[in-house]
Amino acid sequence: MITKVAVTGGIGAGKTFVCEIFKKMGIPVFNADFEGKKLLDSDRGIKQKLVSLFGNDIYLPNGAVNRKKLAEMVFNNQIALAKLNSIVHPVVRKNFQNWAQNQQAPYVIQESAIVFESEITGMFDKIVTVTAPFDLRVTRVMKRDNVAREKVMERMKNQLPEEEKIKQSDYIIVNSDKEMILPQIINIHNSLI
Repeated sequence: MITKVAVTGGIGAGKTFVCEIFKKMGIPVFNADFEGKKLLDSDRGIKQKLVSLFGNDIYLPNGAVNRKKLAEMVFNNQIALAKLNSIVHPVVRKNFQNWAQNQQAPYVIQESAIVFESEITGMFDKIVTVTAPFDLRVTRVMKRDNVAREKVMERMKNQLPEEEKIKQSDYIIVNSDKEMILPQIINIHNSLI
């Protein structure tokens, strides 16, 4: 059976950047956030549940989810967010398992921001946390998403503190301006193969 590795980390830590390097090394990467967004628009079962939970206008006339409206409904409402996650996450997990079985590689990676928060650590053989200094993370997200510092701080408060993720991880990648990232990734890759 193929080894399953989670790559996680707080917002702005650089998970996607790290996963791009793993991809260039020939390792298949499943992006859970991207898959979840895709399923919101395409999975009939998810669509039916979201309509019954949030109403018909949660979907636009073209069949795509109204992301702005959905975000407004769940952002500061933990109960609504939990319900949304309980609908989408099981389908993402199932898709990952099916996808992983069909890969030809020494290991596969699932990139996911909320491995610990979703309590899915048991799905993985190893967990890698990407970390970066707090201020650098905030600056990256402000620049990437063109949002104010306050918006970034709001998003961060919904994630488990980095120290907790680090404690529960098998490997740590420090993605700062002071550390070389490639040797860290190569060491983890060599350990996994």
